[in-house]
Amino acid sequence: MKTPAIALFGCCMSAGFAASAQTDLPAVQVTAPPYSSQHGGHLISGDFKVDPRMPAVVFPAQALVEGDILSIEPMSLQDNEYLVLQECASADCHEASIVRFWTSANIGGDDARHDRVRITHENKYFIWLKRLPEISGQSCGQGWLKFSRDTTECGSHFTSFQQTSPPLTLIPTGDLAAFHQQALQQAMRSDPVRVARQAHDGSTYVVTYEGGSIARIRRMHATRGSQQGQR
Repeated sequence: MKTPAIALFGCCMSAGFAASAQTDLPAVQVTAPPYSSQHGGHLISGDFKVDPRMPAVVFPAQALVEGDILSIEPMSLQDNEYLVLQECASADCHEASIVRFWTSANIGGDDARHDRVRITHENKYFIWLKRLPEISGQSCGQGWLKFSRDTTECGSHFTSFQQTSPPLTLIPTGDLAAFHQQALQQAMRSDPVRVARQAHDGSTYVVTYEGGSIARIRRMHATRGSQQGQR
């Protein structure tokens, strides 16, 4: 017959072994989104990604909403490349609208305002890179003769585009586009440039395209305290 002391010892030993066998750790709730940091009343996030089904398209992991600031900083672009930010213009996204575009002519410098886009409404936004015919130093062809005085010199990039078009489509407009219509038709049939690598530098998403062009992308979202202060 077991004594009470022995029974108690056995009970404690059983409980001890049960506790030591317990391997399930308490659940840890992560409140901050991945690849994020806090600065100046904003949550700064580099939580962007590429859908494997669309290897040329970068999009935010969480939908952009009114008041967000999207920072897109191209670090390098080739002369024939256009980095494009589009948003869906229809419920099924069969139509898209250009929000902003970047070329090698308007990147760099100390003024970062061109790299920041204030989001005015919630929607689906996506970023992609397109190559169009290189037009450096060519004229729009208004003059009949090569050295005619009425020949208008054009810039090195297309600067106007059809506002609404199918997604991942960039359609130049104006005299420069008309002069290069045949080359543009060929470019339209080519796919956007694929993403070669993607990485995170702290709270910044860094995308590298095939050919070496690089862009750094961040989302700045006002925190609740900052939003109340702005009202």
